[in-house]
Amino acid sequence: MKGLFLTHCGQVRNHNEDAGGIFENKSAQPIAVIADGMGGHQAGDVASMLAVENIKNKWEETEQIENAEDIKQWFQNIIRETNAQIFHKAQENKQLEGMGTTLVAAVMIRNSLIIAHIGDSRLYIARGGQMEQLTEDHSFVNELVKRGEITEGDAEVHPYKNYIIRALGTDAEVDTDVRTLTWQVGDRLLLCSDGLSDKMSQSELAQFITSDKEMGEIGQQLIDLANQRGGEDNISLILMAHDGSDSEAGEPA
Repeated sequence: MKGLFLTHCGQVRNHNEDAGGIFENKSAQPIAVIADGMGGHQAGDVASMLAVENIKNKWEETEQIENAEDIKQWFQNIIRETNAQIFHKAQENKQLEGMGTTLVAAVMIRNSLIIAHIGDSRLYIARGGQMEQLTEDHSFVNELVKRGEITEGDAEVHPYKNYIIRALGTDAEVDTDVRTLTWQVGDRLLLCSDGLSDKMSQSELAQFITSDKEMGEIGQQLIDLANQRGGEDNISLILMAHDGSDSEAGEPA
C-alpha cells in the first residue's frame, strides 16, 4: 500500500480549514481521512481538526479488524460520537456556533474498500484506466440534479453550488453514507476536498490519477493546477495505491 496526503491553503484564504491524513491501527491497517470545515469566526478549522483527530486517535487504538461489516459498524459508531462532540462544542461556545465539516474516509483490508462520507468532499477510484466517483455530494445542487430540475452542467455554475445539506456537527444527529466495494491490486484512490474537485473535471482528474508518474508528482501537480485556476478555497487530497504489497493486510493473525 502506498499513500500520500497533501494540503494547501490556496491563493485567497489566509488559513486552512481542511484537515486530513493517513493513519494506521495497531495492526498497520490504513485509514485515509479528509475533512473540510465550515463556520464563522474561523470555526471551520476547529470542526475539521476535531473530526480528524478523533478518528485518528480511535483508529490508532484499534486492534486488527477482520471483516468489512465490523469496519462499517466502527465507522457508524465513531462518526456518531464525533458528530456529538462537534455539535456540543459549538453549543458551548458562541464563537463556534454553526460550525461543521464534511468528511470522507476509507479503510482498505484485503479485497475490501469501506467508505464513509458526509458532505461534498469526494472519493474517486481509478481502475483499468477508468475513473469513477464513488461518493455522492450531499449538496443542494446535487439534489436538483437528481430531481431532474437542472443538468450536471448547470450544477457546475450554479450560485448555490457549495451549499451543503448534510455535514458533520451541524445537527445533533447525522446520517452517514457507508458502503463496501472491492479493492484490487492496481487500484488508485483519490480523496479530496472541493477545493480540488471544483477546479477540474473528472476526465482531467482521471488523466492525472491514471498516469505512470510517481504519486508525489501527481499530487503536487493537482495542487498546483487548482491554485493556477484561482485557488479560492483550501485544497486537500489523499492518493492511495494498491500495489499488492499489502495483499494479506487484515488477515487474522
